[in-house]
Amino acid sequence: TNFKEMYWSMNQQLAHHTVTGCNLRPGDLLASGTLSGAEKNSYGSLLELAWGGKEPLELPNGERRSFLEDGDTVILTGYAQGDGYRIGLGEVRGTILPAEALPE
Repeated sequence: TNFKEMYWSMNQQLAHHTVTGCNLRPGDLLASGTLSGAEKNSYGSLLELAWGGKEPLELPNGERRSFLEDGDTVILTGYAQGDGYRIGLGEVRGTILPAEALPE
């Protein structure tokens, strides 16, 4: 898929965040969200790939999953490119932690 298919530009998304008081600061990461296509092989999120949990994915190790689980690590990478260049934007990663217990 391609960013040109997005409904809202990054400028519009940034304006939407900040007009409501979101305290964005230099260095903050603002992601566009899922860029998906119309075909199953171009879906951009686990939720879409697993059809809302109804069609689990089979992982290379044979495990079947519909959702992220505690301990899973999510890694985002990206790049920008044009005629004759490609710039890597690095990597952002985070690990899903278990929810804290509610006080009784």
